[in-house]
Amino acid sequence: MTDHRAEVVDRVRRRLAGESIAVDQTRIATLLRAETRGLIGDRELLELIKTTEAEISGVGPLESLLRDPAVTDVLVNGPQEVWIDSGDGLVPTDVDLVSAQEVLVLAQRLAARAGRRLDEATPWVDASLPDGTRLHAVIPPVAADCALISIRTLRQRRMSLESLVHSNFMSTQVAELVSAIVQSRLSFLISGGTGSGKTTLLSVLLGTVRDDERVLIVEDADELRPEHPQTVKLLSRPPNIEGVGEITLRSLVRQALRMRPDRIVVGEVRGAEVAELLMALNTGHRGGAGTIHANGVADVPARLAALGAVAGLSLDALAAQTLSAIDVLMHVRRRSDGARVLTEIAVLESVDGRPVAQKAWARDAGPGPGAERLERLLVEATS
Repeated sequence: MTDHRAEVVDRVRRRLAGESIAVDQTRIATLLRAETRGLIGDRELLELIKTTEAEISGVGPLESLLRDPAVTDVLVNGPQEVWIDSGDGLVPTDVDLVSAQEVLVLAQRLAARAGRRLDEATPWVDASLPDGTRLHAVIPPVAADCALISIRTLRQRRMSLESLVHSNFMSTQVAELVSAIVQSRLSFLISGGTGSGKTTLLSVLLGTVRDDERVLIVEDADELRPEHPQTVKLLSRPPNIEGVGEITLRSLVRQALRMRPDRIVVGEVRGAEVAELLMALNTGHRGGAGTIHANGVADVPARLAALGAVAGLSLDALAAQTLSAIDVLMHVRRRSDGARVLTEIAVLESVDGRPVAQKAWARDAGPGPGAERLERLLVEATS
């Protein structure tokens, strides 16, 4: 491509990155004609459209990293600070993005692919790219010196309980236990930190649900991909540039109740939607599930109480609904060597009217004081 054509494509690319409207060939052609003042033939226009589409749809120097099937995360901290995680922790790469301006352009280009705007008025974006890859980007002035980009890939790998056992995520005996929890239609939450394997475990467990059950998933991002024939999904939507059009998880959980679900799943419980989830699990939709950020099973009741306050629930109401709705807690952790493991399984018990997590199993200690109650719940569910 000649320098002149490259400059035209670059100008169009930058203009598209700053727009909030959908990008298609018609819009690209309009901008190309404007940049060339109409002094361009049809054949050259078609070539430039293809070039521009490739520019705005690609990830540039990051493409080779994202093509690697082992890479799960790509983090850009600066032009010469690109890190990857392949399951063994973060390691630096030799990728050079040249300058802070080029990092900014890349962030805006990726945001445009997700149909979002990224500029001084909206200096961050959290969205999914067309292929399901999760994008988060923050630009100056919120980011101090350079745009920051975090990309989490969505690997289409067929995971199963057997593969989790093989990777030492859990033992065979524990795999049988968690499978029994799902088959018995006990409701459960999976807790853990970012990147600890919550979504992976939940996807695998949902894949073991009976084929004749309708699983309705509500998520912010399209991350849960269970191998199940009756999976139905609703995705939330952020407000547009005018601040309207938002669709929250809370409203989607309400819609899910009207869609004849056998199980309702919330990809991540992190706000007022906890009220609707607890309501759903208390109105006959047993076997529901979700994930939640927490440091361990013992911290989940407090986390639920905090989210319940956001939803306007009193502590008494939250405690009563939690004890009635949720049977089992599972906690996953990412170790210092990058390995993801299931570390705890607990049941909720009432202590002075408040939910308390009693460990039924711990990776480093085996059965705990809650083991007998868990066994009783499993027996009652199948009797």
